[in-house]
Amino acid sequence: MDTVNVKIGEETRQYERGTSLYDISLDFKDEYEYDIILASVDGKLTELFKKITKDCSVEFLDLKTQAGYKTYRRTVELVLLKSIYDVCGTDNVKRVVVKFTIDHAAWFEYEGKRPLDEALVREIDERMQTLIKEKHIINKSTIPTAVAVERFHRHHMYDKEKLFGYRRSSNVNVYQLDNYEDYFYGYMAPDTSFVKYYELYYYEGGIALQLPSIKKPDVVPEFLPVKSVFDEMKSSIEWNKMLNITTIAHLNDKIADGTIEDMILVNEALQEAKIAEIAKRIAADKNVKFVMIAGPSSSGKTTFSHRLSIQLRVQGLNPHPIEVDNYFVDRDQTPIDENGDYDFESIDAIDIELFNKQMTDLKEGKEVSLPTFNFMKGEKEYKGNKLKLQDGDILVLEGIHCLNDKLSYSLDKNSKFKIFIATLTTLNVDEHNRISTTDDRLIRRMIRDNRTRGINARETIARWPSVRRGEERNIYPFEKDADVIFNTALIYELAILKMYAEPLLFSIPKDCEEYHEAKRLLKFLDYFLGLNNDDVPTNSLVREFIGNGLLKK
Repeated sequence: MDTVNVKIGEETRQYERGTSLYDISLDFKDEYEYDIILASVDGKLTELFKKITKDCSVEFLDLKTQAGYKTYRRTVELVLLKSIYDVCGTDNVKRVVVKFTIDHAAWFEYEGKRPLDEALVREIDERMQTLIKEKHIINKSTIPTAVAVERFHRHHMYDKEKLFGYRRSSNVNVYQLDNYEDYFYGYMAPDTSFVKYYELYYYEGGIALQLPSIKKPDVVPEFLPVKSVFDEMKSSIEWNKMLNITTIAHLNDKIADGTIEDMILVNEALQEAKIAEIAKRIAADKNVKFVMIAGPSSSGKTTFSHRLSIQLRVQGLNPHPIEVDNYFVDRDQTPIDENGDYDFESIDAIDIELFNKQMTDLKEGKEVSLPTFNFMKGEKEYKGNKLKLQDGDILVLEGIHCLNDKLSYSLDKNSKFKIFIATLTTLNVDEHNRISTTDDRLIRRMIRDNRTRGINARETIARWPSVRRGEERNIYPFEKDADVIFNTALIYELAILKMYAEPLLFSIPKDCEEYHEAKRLLKFLDYFLGLNNDDVPTNSLVREFIGNGLLKK
C-alpha cells in the first residue's frame, strides 16, 4: 500500500495516499470538544474534502476556533440560500441579500414573486433540515473569472458579476450544492450535515438566521435582538442606498471614475447631521449633566465625543470631554484575566470610587483635580488639570463601561444621557458576503496601535480574541440601555485603511499563529481599490486611526 506520514500533534500516523482530511479527522474527533470542520496542513488552512498526497503536518480546527467558526457560519448561509431557491423556485427569486448581523443572527433581505412571511420561513427551515439530514456534498471548483461572471449574471447575482470586474486573478473558486452554485469569501464544510446548530426566524420583513456564539458553538441562544441597533443598521443601509453604494464594487466605481470626493463629503455630512440631532436631544433635557459614551474597541469613541462636544456648543452648552481611561487603577491593582494577563477591559480596572467622588463633587459645584493616566508608568498623575462646573456646563464622559451603572452608581439616572457607539458596517462584498463589523474594527485598531503605541500587527491580532471576550462581558450587555445608538462606520473607510493595513499585515511571518488571520485580511482588502487620505476631512472619525486629525492627534 502506498502510504504517507501524517504528523498530528506529537503523533505520526501512516495513511494511504489520497486519504481525505475528513477521513483522517474521524480518528481524532474524540480528542476535540466540538466538531472538527477545517484543517491546517503544513500551516495552510485547508478544507476537509482535500486529500493527502505527501508527508505533512496537520492541525484540525473545531467550531471554537475563529477559522472553524467562520467556516460553520458560511456553510449554514450556503444551505439557507440553497433552500430559499429550492422552496421558491429559481425563476421566482429576484434577489436575496445578507445585510448585517444582529445578536449572532445574519439578517437577510428577500425579494421574489412569493411574499415573505412566517409560513414561507418555516418551509425554508424544513428544506434546510432535509438537506442537513440527507448529507448533501458541497463541491468546490476553480473556473475562469470570465466564466464565473457569466454564470453569476445568469443567476441574477449582479453584485458578484460587478465585483469580479475588479478581480485581478484569472480564476475564481465556486461552491456547488446540488444545482445551486455561489461564490463565498472563505472556506466551507465538506457537506451539509456539519451545520446542526441554528434557528430561523421571520423578523422585521426579512429572515434572521440565528447561530451559536464562538464561546458555545453547539448552543443556539435565544433570539433577543436589540431593536434600536436593528433600526440603526436599517438607517445606515438607507444611507448607502441614497449614495448608491451598497457593495465594494460600487465603491470601487466611485474611486475609478473620480467621483469619490463628493461621496466622502456627503457621507461625512450625513454623519455630522446625526451628531447634531443627538446634541439637540441632550440640550432639550435640562436634567442631563453627564453624557455617557460607550462602545467596543476602535469604534471611534474619542473622536465622536469631541465632535459631539462641538455640536453641544452650538446648542449653547459648555461641554467638558473626559476620558474614563484616566481613572484606571494603578498597574499593580489591575485585575488578571483567565490567561494570567492584565484585564484592562474589566470594570474593576477602573478606580470606581474616585470616579464617583469626583463626578459627585463636580455636580455639587466643587473644584476637582482631574487625573491623567500614564500608560507607560501604569499610574495616575495630576498635572494641574482642574475643573469646576458653571451654569450651562456638561460633562461628556467616554469609556467602554459608561453604560454600566456600576461605574456611575452615585449619579442620578435622570442626569445621564447614554450613547452606544458602534461600527455597524453595512457595505457588502456582494449579495451573500457581508463585511464583518469586527474586521473593520480590528483593522482600525491595528493601524492605530502601530501608529500611536508602536505595537505591530501580529501583537494586535494575537490580543484581539481577549479584547472581544472582554467586550462580550463588559460592553454589549449594556447596549440595550442606551438612549441613542450611533454608527461610526463610513462607507469609504476601508479603501483608506487598506493603504495603511497592508504593509503591517505583510510583515507578519508565515511561521506564526497570526499568519492565517493576516492572510485572510489581506485577501479581504484585495477586493478594494486603494484610496489616499487627501480627501479625508481633518475631523473625520477615520482620522482617529490614520492620524493627522484636527480632533485627535
